[in-house]
Amino acid sequence: MAADARISGQALRWMMLGEWRARPGRVVLAALAIAVGVALGFAVHLVNLSALDEFGRAIRAVNGEADLQVHATGPAGFDEGLYPKLARAPGVAAASPAVELTARIAGGGPGTLTLLGLDILRAAQATPSLLPGDLGGGVVEGQGPFDPDALRLSSAALKASGHRIGDTVVLLAAGRSASFRIVGGLPGVGDSQRVGVIDIAAAQERFGQLGRLQRIDLRLAQGASHDQVAAEVGRLIPIDAEIVTASSEARRSDSLSRAYRVNLEMLAMVALLTGGFLVYSAQSLSVARRRPQFALARVLGLTRRALLAQLFVEGGLVGVIGAGGGILLGLGLADVALRLLGGDLGGGFFSSASRPPLAFAPGAAVVFMGLGLIVALAGSLLPAVEAGRAQPAVALKTAGDATDPRHRPNPWWGAGLLVAGALAALAPPALDLPLFGYAAIALMLAGGVAAMPWLARAMLTPLRRIQNPPPAAALAINRLWGAPGQAAIALCGIVASTSLMVAMAVMVSSFRGSVEDWLVQVLPSDVYIRIQNAETGGLDRQVQQALAATPGVAKIGFRKTTLLRLAPDKPAVTLSATPVDPAHPGLSLPLLGASRAVPAGMTPVWLSEPMARIYDLHPGRTMSLPLNGGARTVFIAGVWRDYARQFGAIAIPEADYTRLTGDTRRTDAAIDLVPGASPAKVIAALRARLPQAEAAQVEFALPREIRAVALRIFDRSFAVTYALEAIAIIVGLTGVAATFSAQTLARTKEFGMLRHVGVLRGQVMAMLAIEGALLGLVGVAAGLSLGVAMSQVLIHVVNPQSFHWTMETKAPLGLFVGLAVALITASAGTAVLAGRSALSSGAVRAVREDW
Repeated sequence: MAADARISGQALRWMMLGEWRARPGRVVLAALAIAVGVALGFAVHLVNLSALDEFGRAIRAVNGEADLQVHATGPAGFDEGLYPKLARAPGVAAASPAVELTARIAGGGPGTLTLLGLDILRAAQATPSLLPGDLGGGVVEGQGPFDPDALRLSSAALKASGHRIGDTVVLLAAGRSASFRIVGGLPGVGDSQRVGVIDIAAAQERFGQLGRLQRIDLRLAQGASHDQVAAEVGRLIPIDAEIVTASSEARRSDSLSRAYRVNLEMLAMVALLTGGFLVYSAQSLSVARRRPQFALARVLGLTRRALLAQLFVEGGLVGVIGAGGGILLGLGLADVALRLLGGDLGGGFFSSASRPPLAFAPGAAVVFMGLGLIVALAGSLLPAVEAGRAQPAVALKTAGDATDPRHRPNPWWGAGLLVAGALAALAPPALDLPLFGYAAIALMLAGGVAAMPWLARAMLTPLRRIQNPPPAAALAINRLWGAPGQAAIALCGIVASTSLMVAMAVMVSSFRGSVEDWLVQVLPSDVYIRIQNAETGGLDRQVQQALAATPGVAKIGFRKTTLLRLAPDKPAVTLSATPVDPAHPGLSLPLLGASRAVPAGMTPVWLSEPMARIYDLHPGRTMSLPLNGGARTVFIAGVWRDYARQFGAIAIPEADYTRLTGDTRRTDAAIDLVPGASPAKVIAALRARLPQAEAAQVEFALPREIRAVALRIFDRSFAVTYALEAIAIIVGLTGVAATFSAQTLARTKEFGMLRHVGVLRGQVMAMLAIEGALLGLVGVAAGLSLGVAMSQVLIHVVNPQSFHWTMETKAPLGLFVGLAVALITASAGTAVLAGRSALSSGAVRAVREDW
């Protein structure tokens, strides 16, 4: 028995190696498909990991080495009187007050830097990594640590500024400007973070922060309990401050791009899923071609279990080769992506002075290797089961589709998977991610592929009723109708590729179209003004009046935009004081649904759609906002659509904002011009009326310019999505071509018999062209239908659960027509090209084995 087993195993290995030698292209294509899927997924994961590591280093560089940090909930900061209270709190060994602002260097390079106003003596105890030092360019002598004109820059900030140590620069921050001299560096910050440090007194005086702090860094006493100190500090801090720990800051930074990262990784898995279908196609064709060989081995004593094991080994080897190559390819792709696109892959979530270094993750490599192997084994499952079920006596004389044409394909497996997908789409998010939405897409895709034999026969049945069709058409129709199994193998690649492409195309088209419509709705004015980095400053009343009186200005509406940190582990939300009329808010905001009546004495606010979803807030309820050192209760009057701020925005009437905060400065303005006025001339007149400090920070823009920039950012954010989609489609269509070629070559006997009974070569070629066109037509119809259904899951499940906004479906009809024509033409052309090779041998030689 042992000897027989060894002989059987050796025979199976010979058959496998013989098959691979005879048709290496099919094996290489299947392994390549797995490699591409693994490489894309692994590369996206490595880029995300590298970006998060770099972002974490940036946070640590700015925060120093503090054990605990008290941070303001808004850029206006909190009262500096909190500092002595925390310095005397039990368990606190040292406390360092800080002013933290976003600044730019006038005339410097693009981008901003984090400007810190520090007490050097206190920082030496709490955050020594932020202390000044020599960067290698020297230091300016005679500049003490308390010099109000001294500025120290990190190496990245110094390089970006285009200046050298000893130069005098102008810093723009909080709507103000001030001159400083670069006197040294910050060697403890690192080489990629843009940070500047000045004296805390100078920061408060020159940038309008007198009596205010943005944060206090705490160093705990040795042996002090972190939790106990945090609890004590929590009792001391006011409503406009919060405790920030290393873990909460990590969660906050992770949430910045979590949905974007997960969506990219899921899209990368699409290519891997397509690779699974190619493995299935390759294995199915291989099994069909070798059915007589397997039958002979079975007659000679090979067990069904051994045959199944053999086919699984074949699929496993393809998976191992593909996954191993994919890991190596993924490393290279990740390195290229980091160099070209940065750590956010074009998403715009992270900003850094340099590209983050590539971080290798051995655990992730093992996981993606395993995924590639699982997909390859799954693609081998059905062909292996089919080979095991085949009757040896019948299979010895059957080399093609063993299905009886009178047998009706079963649609219930496909229908069941489609229903399961629809039910999964109704499930809520898991771990704040649309995991069930992705499961729904996978189930629907599997259901559509499983239903292809039934669907192919159902769509071809009406064609069989055509009276007196041309011989080539009759042969093609009857061939496809009678062999739905082989048709399904060829169609699975078309359906998978087409449906995924259509789903993504509809989602992106809907998203882009909705953003365009929204931009038109929210940009009704002629000119817009924005002051950069002025969350704590802005245009005062006098300047506002001067701008309103500018010739050519018919109406001007001022706004104040600032940031609020409502939760330690969530990104900041935008608070926008805008000239909205509580009685008619729809005139100023793109509302979703009707606005609620505001109770007497209550201050109304309107939440953006992401804000309402992230914080689970609903119209008719109240919420608390940390404003001007106190908790202000406001009434949620409605929800509005906002595609600009993914992490939430709050709109509050301008007058109510001024009443609650006492802040009369404004950072934005929308201007309606007098009919016939020249925008360029009005902008020049407006700029001339601005004070010098604000003029350097003010940006003027026309609506069309804002729309163009917004859509350019949109396209950049989806650039990787387009690339992943294109790669998946190319892989799928390559598999379709290989499947057609293999099936056509496997039908050499059939073509020989047709030629033997008098069918002309041209008629056989026409038959193949019609077969290919019909397969393409069925595939396009199924792929379009399935893709549109899957797009609704993306639009109404994945996007709201990932990015917290909704959109209307906008189908790209032109793409649908072009895709249908291209696929049908490509299918027909591939079939004809493959048929030319199959018809190269003589008709008698092709059928001589049956004589």
